[in-house]
Amino acid sequence: ADVCTFGMLISKVDICAEEICVCLYEFYRSFKDYLHSHIPCRRRDVLVLTPWLAPIVWEGTFSRDILNAQYMQKKLVTGVVTFAVKKYVQFIEGFMSSANKYFLAGHQVIFYLFTDNPEQIPHIQMAPENRLFVIPVQNHSRWQDISMSRMDIISRYIRSQFQYEVHYLYSIDVDVQLFEHIGVEIIDALVGTISSWQYTARRESKSYETRTESQAAIPKGEGDFYYTASFYGGSVAEVYKLTRACFKGVMKDRENGIEARWHDESHLNKYLLYHKPTRLLSPEYYWDAELSRPRIIQVKRMCSVHKNMLRTPGIPGSIMWAMLSCHVFLPLDFTII
Repeated sequence: ADVCTFGMLISKVDICAEEICVCLYEFYRSFKDYLHSHIPCRRRDVLVLTPWLAPIVWEGTFSRDILNAQYMQKKLVTGVVTFAVKKYVQFIEGFMSSANKYFLAGHQVIFYLFTDNPEQIPHIQMAPENRLFVIPVQNHSRWQDISMSRMDIISRYIRSQFQYEVHYLYSIDVDVQLFEHIGVEIIDALVGTISSWQYTARRESKSYETRTESQAAIPKGEGDFYYTASFYGGSVAEVYKLTRACFKGVMKDRENGIEARWHDESHLNKYLLYHKPTRLLSPEYYWDAELSRPRIIQVKRMCSVHKNMLRTPGIPGSIMWAMLSCHVFLPLDFTII
């Protein structure tokens, strides 16, 4: 009724700007009340809606049973892309074992693992509904080039393969482990994950690229959230547009002799500023192990793994996952001391 009333009001040619503002406010208030009444367990201690009305997913803001039922009816397949290059092959077993257990459990998931060492991939017993494809990929001497080439690789494989196999596609760093279920609440057209390092930072303190020479530059005074490149995704079509745009920015910067502050993540943030995500994942979905957990983080679903992994003496193949300090931007060729 409120929507109809609003439509009738704005159709009047003599309506003034003040009346429009009043109508917008009344419409928003009604929509907000409706939204709150349909969320099974509301969170009042965190922001659950962006200014452009995209949901921010936190523990307690969704009913997974309802969402699972809707998802199952559509018979959707979701893809996960991850890269394990150089010494990052050591993270494969921990990532794949935990993702196979906790990522969209009970639903069809295809994992695409890009690596320069296919022969080093350990045997992983996959869930019946899941599949794993190992795809050889070229190595680069610099970790920055490895990081920035991911956008190009993902977009090319979307065109040649992924678009025919999955409906949704998510890119996840391999140096993580899942500790709780990540379910269909993440499914939407374009999804970004709020950085656990900067979710409380003021706009001027966020790690945006600010040099105007870079294609990733975000003008002063602009920007809303800071998104991590460790976990993002959406529909195949939207991820294709995102990765193509970001890679074009990377190549333009390269032509101009500049490298964005945080490489592909800087370009990701530029893209998501002007192409708003339809769903945001809270820092629960990628928490950095270096940070202490504040009260609003009720669950850590996925967490970074310390780069300096120790193999247990005398036990071949076993890995001690040291959940200590780790930063998203440590080099891919980080030397183990």
